[in-house]
Amino acid sequence: MSTITDIGTLISRQPDIHGGCPIIAGTGVTVRRIAIWYKQSLSAEEIAARIGHLTLTQVYAALTYYHANRDEIDADIAAEAAEADRIEALHKARRQL
Repeated sequence: MSTITDIGTLISRQPDIHGGCPIIAGTGVTVRRIAIWYKQSLSAEEIAARIGHLTLTQVYAALTYYHANRDEIDADIAAEAAEADRIEALHKARRQL
């Protein structure tokens, strides 16, 4: 007999991991990371293959969370990209000194 999984337990938030961003429970993998790869046209199976310790169920849970909370995750992706751009510009400016 197979085990029943409460899908509500597959995504969590912990203030000490990635600043409280939604993650796949029991891992440090953010929903943001899964959504980014999904938006780059990777399938759930390809994403699971890239992160070998994740199950396909976990990847689909992250994608479900993303689709249910698209505004939150897209804003998180944009904020991460803006911070990366800021750090890159700062680094570039320091190299020119």
